[in-house]
Amino acid sequence: MKYIFEVRIKEGYTAEQYAQAWVKASKIIQQAPGALGTELHRKLDDPKVLIAIAHWESKAARDVMESVHNEEVASIIRSAAPYCDIRPLGEFADPEWVVRPQ
Repeated sequence: MKYIFEVRIKEGYTAEQYAQAWVKASKIIQQAPGALGTELHRKLDDPKVLIAIAHWESKAARDVMESVHNEEVASIIRSAAPYCDIRPLGEFADPEWVVRPQ
């Protein structure tokens, strides 16, 4: 499953500042059982808008990670709060099948 959220960088700050905090938190979160990686994408026509995608083995695995408070991760997220607004877009099931051209 994928957990997707949008990040809007506030005036006076940069996407790179958010990305530094995001990488720190992701390194910790990705140690949780069922974590399968993360991606951060910048919108082509607006460099202050990012999409973050966290890949998980299952919703249950992500729910377990969320249920255990990690003060280090919480501190990193609080440190990023002044320079961005985060809007969860939702949890999405992996496709039943994927067709990719060779």
